[in-house]
Amino acid sequence: MNPKRVLLIDDDLELLRQMSQAFQGAGFDVAAAPDGRVGLLRFDKGHFDLVVCDLIMPTREGIETIVALRKAHPALRIIAISGGYRVGPQDFLDLARHVGADETLAKPFRLSDLLALSAKVLAVPAGSDV
Repeated sequence: MNPKRVLLIDDDLELLRQMSQAFQGAGFDVAAAPDGRVGLLRFDKGHFDLVVCDLIMPTREGIETIVALRKAHPALRIIAISGGYRVGPQDFLDLARHVGADETLAKPFRLSDLLALSAKVLAVPAGSDV
C-alpha cells in the first residue's frame, strides 16, 4: 500500500520543518511549501490526499488557497491551521471551515494532535461531514 501524501503549507519555516518530520515519522510522503502560491504550484505537480494549510501567510494567504484547492479538488481533505493575528484565531478558522476546510486547529498545537486529526480526516469518506 502506498503511503498517504500530505502537502504542508506554512510560512513559519521551523513549524513547517517540525510538521514535516512528524508526518514523515508517521509514514506519510511529505511535500512542503512556504506560502499558498508555492503550495498550489506543488499541488499541481502531484497527487495529495491531505493538505494542511496555515491561514495567515505572505504572497497567497490560506483562505484563498483553500478556496482554490476546494474548487479544483472537491474530494481533497484539508486541515486549516492558524494562530490568528489582530483578531482571534477562531475567527479565521471559522471562515476556513466555511470555505472548505474539513477540520481546523488553532496554533500552538501539539504535533500529536495534528497527526490524530489528520488520521480522523483521512478516515472519513470524501463528501461526508467530518
